[in-house]
Amino acid sequence: MRVYVSVDMEGIAGVATLDQVIRGGSGYLRAQELMTAETNAVIAGAFDAGAEEVLVNDSHGTMDNLLHESMDERARLIFGTPKAQCMAHGLNGDHDIAMLVGYHAPAGVSGVLSHTFSSFFTGFRVNEACASEADVTALAAGAHQVPVGLVTGDDVICALAETQLPGAVTVAVKRAEGGTATNSLHPAAARAQVREAAARAVAAADRLTPVRMPDELVLEVDFQIATAAELAAQVPGAERVGHLSVRRELADPDELMGLVNVWYQIAAGAARTQLGLMQRL
Repeated sequence: MRVYVSVDMEGIAGVATLDQVIRGGSGYLRAQELMTAETNAVIAGAFDAGAEEVLVNDSHGTMDNLLHESMDERARLIFGTPKAQCMAHGLNGDHDIAMLVGYHAPAGVSGVLSHTFSSFFTGFRVNEACASEADVTALAAGAHQVPVGLVTGDDVICALAETQLPGAVTVAVKRAEGGTATNSLHPAAARAQVREAAARAVAAADRLTPVRMPDELVLEVDFQIATAAELAAQVPGAERVGHLSVRRELADPDELMGLVNVWYQIAAGAARTQLGLMQRL
């Protein structure tokens, strides 16, 4: 049994504020410790249920957040950015199950630190439907015929996962009380629930069904800044469909992940340029 784990930070128990999730913030080190401990709970649960291999992909921000020396030494870790397949990097058809840990609500939906891939994206739609990072990662897994068996995070993303990923075990380690406020389980209690849920998910892996690939795949993103939309529309095949909106048809989820990487960098660069100009006014 080979297990793939994609772990984000915003959906970890005890994490809710911007200073925790941004490198250099006063709460960032504390959030790293919480993220690492909750990831270890998932790894332990997978091995409890008989996993032979666990591969963890650090999927938050700079993608170098987990404290390596504190990680369960039985698991391997992918870290650093950019990675071609972003939050699904390293996932392939050799895996039996994918688990999404510390995930959060999508852009445009109220939840703890909700966004989809970038705070510079104000809207993110796949085939005209609002999509979360869990939706996109599940599509990437489905392309390799790998089912998603576990989703953890706040109550908002867990409720969405229960409707969109039938059969997946969910663990709501906290309730959203606002964009940067939460009612959280104690981290130790959250880790106990996550470990037990990971074991249940791995034990049921052979009964899970991967996400079905849609007949077409179209990504549409709303950018914060018009310059970002203008530049994003220069990607071959992309089309500017509004002042801030750009769309593109895609061949498969791997191509979608690659486009997310490119548009993320465009949006971040445009934001930095505009901020620099505003500071000079």
